[in-house]
Amino acid sequence: MPSYRVTITIGRLAPGVRPDAVLPAAAEAAAEFATVEASDVAVVRGAARITVRFAEDDDEVALAIGGQVVARTSELAEPVTWAVTVRDSGRWYPVR
Repeated sequence: MPSYRVTITIGRLAPGVRPDAVLPAAAEAAAEFATVEASDVAVVRGAARITVRFAEDDDEVALAIGGQVVARTSELAEPVTWAVTVRDSGRWYPVR
């Protein structure tokens, strides 16, 4: 089963939201539809970026799951940019 990941660059947090609440909420959103393999937060070029990796059989379903993760995240923080990628032969490629 292919591995996918949704990567979201995070902007402003919603009022009253703790920074450590965003990643678990994103991972829980993905877990409603797929097996979550990993989740991570990083700071890239001064901006927070969360990544949730999950297993799925189909690109279209993976894009839908990515959309659900972004929708849940947007309740807590501003998603500045986001992308869904698929792993193939050790590299990550955009899902279209």
